[in-house]
Amino acid sequence: MPDHPEKLVIVGSGPAGWTAAIYAARAQLNPLVLTGVPKTSPSIVLPGGQLMLTTEVENYPGFPHGVMGPDMMAKFQEQAQRFGTRVQSLDVTRCDFSSRPFTLHTDDGNEKAGSLRAHAVIIATGATANWLGLPNEMRLAQAGGGVSACAVCDGALPVFRDQPLAVVGGGDTAMEEATYLTKFASTVYVIHRRDALRASKIMQERFLSKPNAKVIYNAAVDDVLGQNAIEGVVLKDTVTGQRSTLPVKGLFIAIGHTPATAFLKGSGLELDESGYVALKRRDSDTNIEGVFAAGDVADSHYRQAVTAAGMGCQAALDAERWLAAQGVG
Repeated sequence: MPDHPEKLVIVGSGPAGWTAAIYAARAQLNPLVLTGVPKTSPSIVLPGGQLMLTTEVENYPGFPHGVMGPDMMAKFQEQAQRFGTRVQSLDVTRCDFSSRPFTLHTDDGNEKAGSLRAHAVIIATGATANWLGLPNEMRLAQAGGGVSACAVCDGALPVFRDQPLAVVGGGDTAMEEATYLTKFASTVYVIHRRDALRASKIMQERFLSKPNAKVIYNAAVDDVLGQNAIEGVVLKDTVTGQRSTLPVKGLFIAIGHTPATAFLKGSGLELDESGYVALKRRDSDTNIEGVFAAGDVADSHYRQAVTAAGMGCQAALDAERWLAAQGVG
């Protein structure tokens, strides 16, 4: 363990983490970003966050012609490092916030454990979309082949306009995503494995009132068809087991998100009932002084790159002021 604690450690390398690093580095806090270790599955947190699974981002200010998600994260990192941010490819496996300086236990992905101490910590590990877990779903999601977990992020792209699209899910999130897609698609199919939607009545009515809205009940997606781009889905009737093919040009998974907070178990940091970091006020404070949170790990509502970046800015400013009050600067 290093003799001298870090002033500020930022855990996570999505829009929130890198924006926090930019602000903290410019404030001469010499921040250290722990990016996480690259994984083979998009169902777990990736360095760079969920934007590493996004092809073209058209709704982030400053990119009038759009930008590829991985390219945007590379630019965020380059900007942060320009001001002196240090970066290590480490997973945080466990945190001890019981005394200051805090202790973060790490793993480099090769079963080499370590630890480091920090006066202040910003948690910016994000949240992962819940996927169906089908091999072709994962392959096309990673390749930008028309499979997505965010309709608001991707639904307005030209490739989806005037095309038949499908949304998997039956709750309010699925209804919200599907209703949004009705603005662009020729037909929006909601695929639900039960005989009734779980969404609130008002959300159901909002979707079903659209002339291009359809619901397929008692159906589960059994496979995703297409080599480089989605061409359709194989549906399995959950009652009879019969299979059928539904031609679509886009598939949006809307079965919830899981915040990346498993490593916080036992740390004393307060989480809400869904596992997101609970914030104490409208800023980035958690229930532990000196520990801040930003981005999707503390935001189950918006889940957008621009809101995550804004929260990263807040967290860095809050951390800077807190460290100054502690005489660390």
